[in-house]
Amino acid sequence: MTKKEPLDTVEHLFRNEYGKVVAVMTNKYGVANLEKVEDAVQDAFVKAMRVWGYKDVPDNPTSWLFRVANNAMIDGLRRDKKMSYVADSKKFETQSLDKEITSKDELTDSQLKMIFACCHPSLTEEHQLILSLKLIGGFSNKELADALLKKEETVAKSFTRAKKKFKSEVQFLQIPIQMGLQSRLFVVLRVIYLLFSEGYSTTTGSQIVKQDICYEALRLALLLKENEYCKHANLEALIALMCFHAARFDARLDENGDLVTLEFQDRSKYSEELIKIAVHHLENSGTSDKLPSNYHLEAAVSYYHCTAKTFEETDWKSILYLYDLQLKQQYSPIVALNRIVPFSKVNGPKKALSELKTVKKEANFTSNGLFYAIKADLLFQLNANEHQETLLKAIDLNENELVKKHLRKNLN
Repeated sequence: MTKKEPLDTVEHLFRNEYGKVVAVMTNKYGVANLEKVEDAVQDAFVKAMRVWGYKDVPDNPTSWLFRVANNAMIDGLRRDKKMSYVADSKKFETQSLDKEITSKDELTDSQLKMIFACCHPSLTEEHQLILSLKLIGGFSNKELADALLKKEETVAKSFTRAKKKFKSEVQFLQIPIQMGLQSRLFVVLRVIYLLFSEGYSTTTGSQIVKQDICYEALRLALLLKENEYCKHANLEALIALMCFHAARFDARLDENGDLVTLEFQDRSKYSEELIKIAVHHLENSGTSDKLPSNYHLEAAVSYYHCTAKTFEETDWKSILYLYDLQLKQQYSPIVALNRIVPFSKVNGPKKALSELKTVKKEANFTSNGLFYAIKADLLFQLNANEHQETLLKAIDLNENELVKKHLRKNLN
């Protein structure tokens, strides 16, 4: 690495390493010191941005981050005189920590302990999700608010309450065994799904895809698969879904770094290897349940997109059926909104616009950029006068710069 892109490097490391550093240090220092761990890790990243701005990025930046965070943690504990509970404080020294972080098993063990601890059954599902996405994924309040369809202020308050409950209920990190582990699996899968979703359709900033987040989510799912008690049809389906999406990474941006919509993507850039892996996991995800999970249905939708030779040859009827099935199982306003696209391909823009009005009655989309982008596209197909005004609203409401740029191209 060079010093040319320190801020990019820190952001990359934050997405890849934040959860790892927090997990190992929480495992070492205990849940009681969670807030001190957070402060120490965040300070390490702040120092990295400051130091690497004028010096070369170290060959092993991850070890550098661990070392700085660990030293800050030790200093803080000594100042507070809270290291008396440690019989031998030498085990906290940097050299010991460096040995631990070079161990793949140690990292894996700490991360799995952390994710299952965050999903402790004594916590509400909302608190489980917020703790997991904050501590493991390094989500900002804004990213969490978008993922959970809540206000930033609400998320911030919930995180504070969740940490208080976490510290009182979970004194140390451990991986539950057998039934205890299986009972938390479904929440863990949702955490991984939300991690991947934020990476795949980044809500803010100047990137449409943050592959770091996506691959971290996939890595966590594959870690779960290694545990015999985590083997489940839903996990297989989730891995399939993520692999199908990852297969299209290279086609989502053109040579200038601009967004390319599904209709105009170069399908020769789709990863055949990842598609094969995804199909393998989807085939292994057979379930004895009466209805497949949302992961199964979404993976099947992505399968049709990945395997269609051209956009025109996409099996929109099957995709629409899968959306209908998903809504029948559990209604979601976002799923209903996304369904409008295949519905328009099957039934035409006029009927789709009418369907969109029905969807709007079910949820408040007044501040949703995607709603207005879909509506603008339907109006454009119908040569309606409101197209421009609706498109401007979509641009104004969208917080991703690449999406804004793409939408502006459609202005007359």
